[in-house]
Amino acid sequence: MKWALILLALGLIFRRAIASVVLTALAATLHFLGISVQLPSVRFAWPWQTITAGTTTNTDLGPWVLQKIEGISRPALGQANFNFVFTHKVSKNIGIFPCWYASTFYAVGHASATVALNPGPAWWKPATGHYRLQVLSKPRGGQPGQVTVTMVLPAPQLPRSVHDVTIDDIPSKPVATQHSWTYPGFGCGVLLRPQFAESVLYGQAQQIAFYKSTHVPQVTRPLIQSAETEATQTIRDNFIQPTLNALGYTLKQFTLRWAGAP
Repeated sequence: MKWALILLALGLIFRRAIASVVLTALAATLHFLGISVQLPSVRFAWPWQTITAGTTTNTDLGPWVLQKIEGISRPALGQANFNFVFTHKVSKNIGIFPCWYASTFYAVGHASATVALNPGPAWWKPATGHYRLQVLSKPRGGQPGQVTVTMVLPAPQLPRSVHDVTIDDIPSKPVATQHSWTYPGFGCGVLLRPQFAESVLYGQAQQIAFYKSTHVPQVTRPLIQSAETEATQTIRDNFIQPTLNALGYTLKQFTLRWAGAP
């Protein structure tokens, strides 16, 4: 029963190719027997060729493509990696003598910006102008039709909390150390350095990385650009283009703008 269902499914998928081969073989057999019969003409084609060749359809493309976009459940993610150094300092007086010890560490931060690919039904209402599909030409003579799509999405969202930023393992050996020279300066290091717990260093580095990923242009610019690129490729290549191809159209131009952008 299972094999019968599989063969039936394959027959439905490749029905055009099978019909063409069967009719060609039948025509050759009848010709060999001297029987002249007018058989229907079915051009050989694989299933994927019938999509790219373009077939005439009366489907309203705009709502159909928008329906696919409204089915997107995950945001697009843009990522940026950046390195920095930070200093952790501990102060503790020994009697009347001030004492401090500081170490500078190297760290690598990773941050992500998100883009809501489907902001919700209200975002796509016609009055907002956030979505427009224009048919330039319809499928004709074996050639696919052409379509342009213009969309507007909310601007990428930078990290909202320190938990949206991660830090690579911080090297145990600092790149530099400093300590007070007040006697006993050497004792400061021996006494205070054990307080440099890994969790404390990670928390400090994470706070610094979060600030950089939300305020420093050298980090925020590539982060936003990465999110915009990812959003454009995801919508165009995974949703709009395949849907249009299935209906016999190709995407001539795709324009994605950002709400609030000049």
